[in-house]
Amino acid sequence: MQRIAPMPTRWDPEPVPNPFDPDAPALAGSGLFGLSTPPERAAVRVLPVPFEATTSYRRGTAQGPLAIEAASHQVDLYDRQTGRPYKSGIHLAEPAPEVVAWNEEASALVQRLHTHEASPAEQETMRARVNAIGAELNAFVFECTRKCLNQGQLPVTLGGDHSIPYGAILACAEAHPGMGLLHFDAHADLRDSYEGFTWSHASILHNVVRSAADLGQIVQVGVRDLGESEARAIEGSGGAIHTVFDDQWARTRLDGLSLRELVRRSLDRLPHEVYLTFDVDGLDPSLCPQTGTPVPGGLTWHDAMLWLEELTNSGRRIVGLDLCEVSPGPQGDETGQGWDAAVGARLLYRLIGTALLTRSQGSKEPFSRPD
Repeated sequence: MQRIAPMPTRWDPEPVPNPFDPDAPALAGSGLFGLSTPPERAAVRVLPVPFEATTSYRRGTAQGPLAIEAASHQVDLYDRQTGRPYKSGIHLAEPAPEVVAWNEEASALVQRLHTHEASPAEQETMRARVNAIGAELNAFVFECTRKCLNQGQLPVTLGGDHSIPYGAILACAEAHPGMGLLHFDAHADLRDSYEGFTWSHASILHNVVRSAADLGQIVQVGVRDLGESEARAIEGSGGAIHTVFDDQWARTRLDGLSLRELVRRSLDRLPHEVYLTFDVDGLDPSLCPQTGTPVPGGLTWHDAMLWLEELTNSGRRIVGLDLCEVSPGPQGDETGQGWDAAVGARLLYRLIGTALLTRSQGSKEPFSRPD
């Protein structure tokens, strides 16, 4: 495949009216990254989904969106890699009360199931209710994402556990037939349900592959915990799922070979339009020590940034993205003063900046912000 020439490294669009000094401290009561962009003027709409009912190890990701919002007030808005993403307008919606209620109900049911105190009949009823709540959540996220897409905005879904972007991925696949999927994760997420939960965080990719009518190539990065059935799913995909396993990544580094060339070869498998799903446990646990299912190994910060840089340089266009599994810890510290929230906020800003850069340069269709 002939490579597209690298694009410039800055995007400075006409600014949304913005009365604040980007170098000044964030004002009390301001929104994500200290911005106060109204939703109708934002190029980026961030949907917080504080849901973690299917978490199978450590809890806390439901507090991720609030912790990231708080930590984002310490993020400098000039980014050497992507320019000034804030100028496009970034709006964070309020957490929907129904999502909060669904999380409380489903989490209580799952915790009771884990005690093994209920009868088999009661357990079956509880699992059915958790699955029904998951379906309601999927429909909610799907409709929110579709509305965002219809308004010409970049949809960003902020978890919560990694079950939550299912509806967002399907909405983007509907709007962009044949889109590819770039998946950062320590896990393949290809299990056919987990613990009896159809919409488990461990099954998100399985559910997407099963349901998306016209999905292009999937490229997975950072995978290092793998079930046998997941290995069979990858091997039996006929190349539709290409996984860059963590041991392969480490061996390339240790052998002194080019990581950049490995990234380029992997990205060349993807179509022009790409959805980016980022489970933070794809990173080295030193960057996300409180995440729900940490695994030794993983990408360094600069490894992950290499993938984003080459994705931008490849000329592909990000049509939607999510960031999941950022957790302030089991105690639910939402102040944003923890390390996980600090990393998560900066990762979110870089993901958004990268997406905006791909949408404004090297794309087949110009990105237009709503009036």
